[in-house]
Amino acid sequence: MTDPQPHMRLLRGPLLSFDADPGEGDTPAAGSVRHLEDGAVWLVDGHIHAVADHAELAPHLPADIETVDYGDKLMMPGFIDSHVHYAQLDIMASYGRQLLDWLNDYTFPEECRFAERAHAEAVAEAFLDETLRAGTTTAQVFCTSHPGSVDAFFGAAKARGLRMLAGKVLMDRHAPEALVDDPLGGLADSERLIGDWHGRDRLGYSLTPRFAPTSSREQLEATGAVLRNAPDLHLQTHLSENEGEIAWVAELFPECQDYLGVYERYGLVGPRSTFAHGIHLDQPMRRRLAEAGANVAFCPTSNLFLGSGLFDRLACREAELATTLASDVGAGTDLSGLATLKAAYQVGQLRGQPLTAWQGFYRLTLGNARALHLDDRIGRLRQGGEADLVVLDPQATPLLARRTARCRTLAETLFALMMLGDDRTVYATWANGRRVHQRDA
Repeated sequence: MTDPQPHMRLLRGPLLSFDADPGEGDTPAAGSVRHLEDGAVWLVDGHIHAVADHAELAPHLPADIETVDYGDKLMMPGFIDSHVHYAQLDIMASYGRQLLDWLNDYTFPEECRFAERAHAEAVAEAFLDETLRAGTTTAQVFCTSHPGSVDAFFGAAKARGLRMLAGKVLMDRHAPEALVDDPLGGLADSERLIGDWHGRDRLGYSLTPRFAPTSSREQLEATGAVLRNAPDLHLQTHLSENEGEIAWVAELFPECQDYLGVYERYGLVGPRSTFAHGIHLDQPMRRRLAEAGANVAFCPTSNLFLGSGLFDRLACREAELATTLASDVGAGTDLSGLATLKAAYQVGQLRGQPLTAWQGFYRLTLGNARALHLDDRIGRLRQGGEADLVVLDPQATPLLARRTARCRTLAETLFALMMLGDDRTVYATWANGRRVHQRDA
């Protein structure tokens, strides 16, 4: 459901937002959590005009303001997905491969279809429908190597008023001929797309070399040059997801000390760089990433599905390396941020580092926003912030309702949501002050 008339509104009900990292303890750090039992979020022209207890805000409200009552729900900032391939939507749940075989058997044939603009537009619309239904209002998105796939995605996101990052895949070798570009042509296409879309409305551009094996030295060098000349661009790629991939990189780039060293050599590791997966890193590599200000996108459903390995979240924290949460898709199994939290908890349990609900929902909102340098706009409910919200229903399913009826604390309710919740738990999604999804519509 898309609300065609954004205007002044009041959203009333319980709300939760983070102002800082709550830490790893069972009790969140002082001042990190804002929870109001009867909160009010005043929306004006796509932004949050005020957030407060309803009783505090009520005397200042216009008499005729429209109020949307979410009294038995929970309002939060819209979820953020730091790494996702929109073009892989239709190959989710493709059986039984590890990374490199999965790419060749499923991903590359599927991405060839995006040479057709009409196909790219149809999938972009379907992807955004699913994303908003899952409560995700911002994502950093891989398109394909076809410039039209980027135009299609950005066009659909702009029409819905969404804050999105995306980019054309740069890939000039080790892929089907129908997908490869060349160092000069791929960057020329990227520069055209940057000019057309970067900074337009709520859109931003991410330079997108797929991963080191599919880019020549020339392409990586040219990408680094663009990034140095435009530091407000983001960069996204993959790093140390699979042991076979790591061995292949070592064969292709014997002059580099390790996989990360390839990206460092060409100037691709910086404060706006996101490296998906990062499972098989040692601590010196994590520290090098941290010193550069980069982040690693933890994609737990994908890592489990492809058998890639178990991400060491606390080793990243020890190295002061920012981590984000992501769905990946299609190797991932769900676009839902709640499903990502559930899988992240399970991975953590296997590593002896269980994820608290506090830390999980922080990462899905303000934590991801901070790592992506978007926290001045999104990630928490605050005056002046952009009006992106998700409304969760603790009674969305009979089982969830039974469990939450017995919860006595907010922490218990949040944990139940992240373990038993799914897309049905998202009652409504708001983006740029508009209601862009409602479950019962």
